[in-house]
Amino acid sequence: MNSVYHIIVRRLSTQQNHYKLVIIGSGCGGLACASKFAKKLPKDNIAIIDKTEIHTYQPGWTLVGAGLKTAEEVEKPQTQCIPSNTTWIQSNANQVEPEKNHVQLDNGRKITYDYLIVAAGMQINFNKIKGAIDALDNDPQHVVSIYTRKYVTNVYNALNNLRAGNAIFTFPATTIKCPGAPQKIMYLAEDLFRKNNVRDKITVTYNTSLPVIFGVKKYAAALMEVVKKRNIQLNTRLNLVEVRKDSKEAIFENLDQPGTMKTFKYDLLHIGAPMQPHEFLAKSPLADASGYVDVDKETLQHKKFPNVFAIGDCTNIPTSKTAAAVAGSNDILVRNLSNLMFGNSDKVPKYDGYTSCPLLTSYGKCILAEFIFDGKPLETFPVDQGKERRTAYILKKDIMPSLYWNMLIKGTWNGPATFRKMFHLGMSK
Repeated sequence: MNSVYHIIVRRLSTQQNHYKLVIIGSGCGGLACASKFAKKLPKDNIAIIDKTEIHTYQPGWTLVGAGLKTAEEVEKPQTQCIPSNTTWIQSNANQVEPEKNHVQLDNGRKITYDYLIVAAGMQINFNKIKGAIDALDNDPQHVVSIYTRKYVTNVYNALNNLRAGNAIFTFPATTIKCPGAPQKIMYLAEDLFRKNNVRDKITVTYNTSLPVIFGVKKYAAALMEVVKKRNIQLNTRLNLVEVRKDSKEAIFENLDQPGTMKTFKYDLLHIGAPMQPHEFLAKSPLADASGYVDVDKETLQHKKFPNVFAIGDCTNIPTSKTAAAVAGSNDILVRNLSNLMFGNSDKVPKYDGYTSCPLLTSYGKCILAEFIFDGKPLETFPVDQGKERRTAYILKKDIMPSLYWNMLIKGTWNGPATFRKMFHLGMSK
């Protein structure tokens, strides 16, 4: 209780406007880096800018949608997550001026810095789909999404109550956090329909904007076997552009024939949410043409402003946007920035693009996809992770949340590289 009170008092009472290190964002990337630097810098040297009062373990939303956890079980007050020895500025950034080392807050206040870490995540925008918000808000029995706290609590009831008809799951034509999530909830839904003895009355369809079911060939092949075995209809290069809740119709554009639309009737529609960079970053000198922060993919240092680094979903690093990517890259960022900050010349390994996607395929089985840049598999365990396994399911459901809360955001988890070394050494003896 005392530590929580200490954080609240420090956050409300500080009038300091300059910090050695400013971190925009208190998600897993921001907190992982903040926790590491909190051990390196004196008090009042680090500011974390973020208005969010509740910290969410977002990978857990698939579990919430499947009825395996409650929303409250994947949340904690931000006061319990902000590391000691840092200052929490409970506002949002709305402008960055890297030429002046300025961050302007939504209340008009300006914060200056010597070094900046951008860990702002990305923005969900259901407005890109005509009628989507109206349907999500007013027809939660038939239109759902696991991608926000507001809507995720509707998902399980909608899935569990479906008795017949068409269940459609979508993947958008934008960059998306956790690209496997839209099909994870589909596989779990299909398994739930079987448990409820209604599978033979429900057509399950996956409409994806991508040309393939998954971007890594090894796991795509494994998932195609799951799709065939479970009689799931797969349609590629279809992008959801409109939801008509009154007639229960979903309108998709054929991306191979722009302007050509196809209408699907639905009894349940799960929307994989369209996403985009935050506007304040997209309009800043930090962004590339796509609107994401333009960093060196191996060092996480900005290509133009050397005192700026970025991590996670807000970056243009060409790997899947997952908490695992943060785990694989946060220590590299911190070590590179420490070299710059303290004048060190320590050799730092380059980020290899490591990310992971535990692809839940049923209640009890999971394919643990792990890969690096260019879609090359990089697996941790000495087994074929392209196969559905109970152990991978337990890892996803029970172990990964604990790693997140107790290690990743506290700055002590740098991904599974240590485990890989252990297994490799064990097998080579």
